Amino acid sequence: MKTAIITVAGISSRFNRGIPEGEKKLKAIYTDGDEKDTLLYHLLLKCSYADRIIVVGGYKYDSLASYCDGLDAALKGKMTLVYNPHFEDLASGYSLYLGLEEALKDDVSEVLFVEGDLDIDGESFEKVVAAPGSVLTYTSEPIYANKAVVLYKNGQEQYRYAFNSSHGLLSIDEPFSCILNSGQTWKFDRMDLLRAANRHFAEGKMDGTNLEIIQAYLDGGSEVSLIGLRRWTNCNTREDHKMITTYWEAER
Repeated sequence: MKTAIITVAGISSRFNRGIPEGEKKLKAIYTDGDEKDTLLYHLLLKCSYADRIIVVGGYKYDSLASYCDGLDAALKGKMTLVYNPHFEDLASGYSLYLGLEEALKDDVSEVLFVEGDLDIDGESFEKVVAAPGSVLTYTSEPIYANKAVVLYKNGQEQYRYAFNSSHGLLSIDEPFSCILNSGQTWKFDRMDLLRAANRHFAEGKMDGTNLEIIQAYLDGGSEVSLIGLRRWTNCNTREDHKMITTYWEAER
């Protein structure tokens, strides 16, 4: 069984900055018009190859559930919604942890994980899906410490991640041979390592980001391939969403 996990639990603070409380929206289902012009819907379509799609929500969960209830029957039939009760007091790792706990109840052979505030071109996404084994992704976007997730290879030929959840400066305290802007989309094919990584998180990293689980998986010894994403946008603001909408319009 192939499973995709999409996490959309965050409070969308930058996306809703300056917006009155009653008008704030869950970023993943925000639209200026067509109900299908949302980040979540476009990711669901890309993940429809999977046998099962797990969506982890938290902030404005009722709105998320209502939106998903109105989707096409074919998508709804594959979807499982999971509620993250700690969307305010824990970091992104807990959402991935919950998604994996749900996914690993099944006899799953492959898990794709994508953060729910991304827009990725279809061709690149299909390359990730089609690639054998585990996959790390990167983009051609400039690396800014206040928003990028950094992927680098150290002197021991190990892939490592660096990220500042406070959106401040970054430092890498070891030599590296390459440095990339992570595409924040991953595929895992070693379920033994994925289970161990999720246990590692539960045993003392519960307040960490999703990179805690991903790094533990990599440290377990999985071989990986790298895939570059041609068009990639991390939707942080409503201006970002407007730009992404122009891409969707051009592709119709």
